[in-house]
Amino acid sequence: MGYDSRLKDEFTDKLFEAILLLETEEECYRFFEDICTVAEIKAIAQRLEVAKMLDQDKTYTEIAEETGASTATISRVKRCLYFGADGYQLILKRLKAKNKDEKTG
Repeated sequence: MGYDSRLKDEFTDKLFEAILLLETEEECYRFFEDICTVAEIKAIAQRLEVAKMLDQDKTYTEIAEETGASTATISRVKRCLYFGADGYQLILKRLKAKNKDEKTG
């Protein structure tokens, strides 16, 4: 894959390499609790939930009420969801497949 990110540099490469070494949900909690503030983690989690809800055709009002996200955040996530680097699309597709497998397995 030849994705050329604006974020790409030596430090970011090392960060993502480290993240890919995490093996369990508990390890993720431990690492991210050390490397990020609680507010940063909550903001990222909120954006993912907003993306899921946008993908389910929920309204801005429904999303704002359920997640507490501002309309500016919802708009930003929507722009990335449909016109971004396809990161949201990739992970949402994988989460759907995982949830489907868990229900049938």
